[in-house]
Amino acid sequence: MKKTLITAITTALVVGAASTTFAAANPFSDVPSDHWSYDAVSQLAKDGVIDGYGDGTYRGDQKITRYEMAQMVAKAMAKSDVSAADKAMIDKLAAEYADELNNLGVRVSNLEKKSDNVKFTGLMRLDAKRYNDTAVHNDDTVGTGLLRLDINAAVNDNWAVKARLDGQTSLNNDKGDANGDDKVTVKRIYAEGPLFGADTKVGKFGAFDNESLTNGGLIIDTDLTGAEFIFGNALKTKVTYGRLDTEDIANIGYSTSAADYAAIQFGYTAGKVALGAGYTHLKDNANGNTTGFTNNYGDDKVGIWNVGFDYALSKDFTIGGEYASSDADAKNVGYNSDEEKAYSAQLTYKGAKSDVAGSYGLWAAYRSIGELATIAPTYDGAEAGLKGYELGVNYMLDKNIMTKVVYFDGSEITSDTDIKKVFGRLEFAF
Repeated sequence: MKKTLITAITTALVVGAASTTFAAANPFSDVPSDHWSYDAVSQLAKDGVIDGYGDGTYRGDQKITRYEMAQMVAKAMAKSDVSAADKAMIDKLAAEYADELNNLGVRVSNLEKKSDNVKFTGLMRLDAKRYNDTAVHNDDTVGTGLLRLDINAAVNDNWAVKARLDGQTSLNNDKGDANGDDKVTVKRIYAEGPLFGADTKVGKFGAFDNESLTNGGLIIDTDLTGAEFIFGNALKTKVTYGRLDTEDIANIGYSTSAADYAAIQFGYTAGKVALGAGYTHLKDNANGNTTGFTNNYGDDKVGIWNVGFDYALSKDFTIGGEYASSDADAKNVGYNSDEEKAYSAQLTYKGAKSDVAGSYGLWAAYRSIGELATIAPTYDGAEAGLKGYELGVNYMLDKNIMTKVVYFDGSEITSDTDIKKVFGRLEFAF
């Protein structure tokens, strides 16, 4: 890009050699070849401030007019992270091309603002998991692929509209997922901004319990439709209410149904300690068809209490845990009473940083994920209805390229069937 700019400016110098030494007032006249602004723009390009025309290119075979120079100056003015020297140079250019900027700058600035208004990020993820047993799980390795696109569009200085699209496929066959179909779904679509003194989300967004904790996500890590309000700073209060689609959630799962979801979570951080606590209420909303919900929870509603903590033992080591207890009666659905509670204790060493190649994190945990005390837990090793030990590592192969391996050794809580599982992930973020 920088070489292209130099070529463009050099060409302009050659074709403008016969011009006068002063820049003309006509916005479509060529900037004289010996005008100081060429050197200024060249320096800004070397510093990475100038990006070029609207399509990101420079056209070295065309003359540079005051109009074109004003466009580049307008782009430079839109930059915020520039050095003091570059800022002074931009101000000098703005004064030189003030008339052109007055006539064209508002339109150019609006276009710049709109072009920066929408940001796209995402990831491509390849997952594989294998169980050791055939009584409960298929012994074959299950591979899935995910392409995720996150969209963030600024509405104004305070509000943004966000969305997430997931494209999923099976890596075990050429016909798509386990049902023979590829899936492209809008997982999230919501607005986020300040309302009633709280950070607010409205729409379909991700629900997560105790997100300030390393061990958060024991109860829920999935999407719901509704509203969420977060108040406070050191002591945070999060209130969430909405409707949860239960079709694809293993704990609740039954077709064409939903549940009303309400939760309040508290989080407090002071020095090395982080604390969390909350209550979640789930009620069947199946238009009279309560079979699936009742079969899983023994009632058409369930309440779950939870507490958790993190403690930084040192710079690299963190210990923490989370505990949840349900008011559902396991006997009503033929479960072991241990299914009425869920808990996780974890020791974490360091952590992978997405922008640092070679960084990594290790963890060892014991988890018991009672089905009646969870909705959609976040873990890649332990699953709902299982208890046992989990070992994991994530490692940055390169910037934004992560690999994860998790090993789980345990059993089913109710049947006590031995379960061993290996989970692997390769993820490319962009």
